[in-house]
Amino acid sequence: MGGVMRKLYVFFLLVIINISATFAAQTKVKTLRISSSDERTRLIFDVSQTLEHKIFQLNNPRRLVVDFSNTALNKKIAQSTKKHPLLKRIRAAVRNKKDLRVVIELHDRVTPKSFTLKPNKKYGHRLVIDLPNAKKSYTKKHSKKSKVVKKDTNSNRLFIVAVDAGHGGKDPGAHGKHGTLEKKVVFQIAQKLANLINKQSGMKAIMVRKGDYFISLRDRMKIARKANADLFVSIHADAFKNSKVTGASVFTLSRRGASSEAARWLAKHENAADLIGGITLDDKDDILASVLLDLSQSASQDISQLVAKEVLNNFGNIGNLHSNRVQKAGFMVLKSPDMPSILVETAFISNPSEEKRLKSSNYQYKMAKAIQQGILSYARKHNVALNKAPSNKSKRMHKISRGETLLGIALKYGVTLDQLKQANMIARSNKIRIGQVLAIPIGS
Repeated sequence: MGGVMRKLYVFFLLVIINISATFAAQTKVKTLRISSSDERTRLIFDVSQTLEHKIFQLNNPRRLVVDFSNTALNKKIAQSTKKHPLLKRIRAAVRNKKDLRVVIELHDRVTPKSFTLKPNKKYGHRLVIDLPNAKKSYTKKHSKKSKVVKKDTNSNRLFIVAVDAGHGGKDPGAHGKHGTLEKKVVFQIAQKLANLINKQSGMKAIMVRKGDYFISLRDRMKIARKANADLFVSIHADAFKNSKVTGASVFTLSRRGASSEAARWLAKHENAADLIGGITLDDKDDILASVLLDLSQSASQDISQLVAKEVLNNFGNIGNLHSNRVQKAGFMVLKSPDMPSILVETAFISNPSEEKRLKSSNYQYKMAKAIQQGILSYARKHNVALNKAPSNKSKRMHKISRGETLLGIALKYGVTLDQLKQANMIARSNKIRIGQVLAIPIGS
C-alpha cells in the first residue's frame, strides 16, 4: 500500500511541476502598437519571448484572426481605431485556458504578412503584422473628400513640393541632451512648411511622411516621384559630438553621389521602364541612355543649387548659419536624377540652446517660413509658372513632329522640362502626340 501511495504522490507531483512549467513558460503580450502610412498599416505586438502564431481571415463581417499558442495578455489591448481607414475594432479573448485569440475587424479584405523581430536596445521580442492598405475600395466607400480630389484636375499646373520629414517610427534620428527627438521636431517643421506652401497661390505641398512611421530612403523618393513633385525638400536636425556646434545648413547632391546613382540607373535600364526626364531608358542603347541621364541630372542639380542658395539666404535672416555656402553630400534622398532635391539641417539638436529653439513652435514656424520663402524666391527669379495656364500671349509655339521628345524640345528652346510641362499641363506620364502644339513658356 505504501508503494502505491508513493507512486501516486510522484505522479501528482510531476503533474503539478508540468503545469507550473507550462504557465511559467507562457508568452506574455505586453503591448500592441499601431502605425499607418499610405502604403500599409503595421501592428506590432511586444511579447516576452518568441512565440507560435497562426493568421487567417473570416468574412461577414471581415475579420483578421491571430491565434497565439500558450500566450496571455499582460493587460487589456488599448488602441483606438476610430476613423482608421482600415481597422474597425480590435478585441482579444482567451482560448483553451492557455491560448490567446486576437480578432481585428476590418473595413476591407487584406493580404497580411507577418514576421518576428529579435530584441534590440529599445525593444524586446516583437511580432509584426503588415496589412497593405486597400485604398481604392475604402476611398470609394468612406472618403468624404473624394469629390475635392476629383475637382483638382489642374493640379499638374501647380508647382508641387514634396516635404520630407526625416526619420520616423523605429528611426528616431538624433536626440538632444534633454531628450528631444529629431523625428518629432522635424515633422512639426514639415507640417508648418506644407501649410505655408499650400496657402501660396500656384503651389502645392505633399507630405512624404504623414505620421510617426518608418519609410526607407528610396521609398521616400518613390513617393515624391509618384506625386509628380517638382521639388523635394528633406528636413532634418543635425547633431555633433561637440555640443557647442550650432547653425543651419542646406545640402544638395555631390557630384560623386550623382555619378554613383547614374551608374545604378544605367545598370538596370535594360530591365526597367523607369522614366528619366520623361523618357524611358529601356529601349535606348548605353551611350544614348547615358547622355539622356546626364542631361536630366545636370538640369536637376542646377535647379537644386539655385533653390538651396535662396533657402540659405533666408536662413541667414533668422539665425546663425553653420555654413554660409550650400554644402554637397551623397545623401540618398537627394539622388532622384530628374527631381531637384535639397536637404535642410535646421539646427544642431546636440546644442542645448538650439535644442530648446527646435521645440519652440515660433522657431519652427520661422524655419518653415524661411524655406517657403526661399522656394518662392527661386520660382519668381527663374520664371517658374505658378498655376498659369498656357496663354495666347506666348511668343513661341511648337508643333510636335515624329521622333521628338519633351526633353529634346525643352533643350531646343532653353527651358527646363518642368517649365515646359507646367506651361502645357502635362502630367509625369509625359504623353505627347504628333501634331500637338506646345506653348513655350514666356521669359525662358
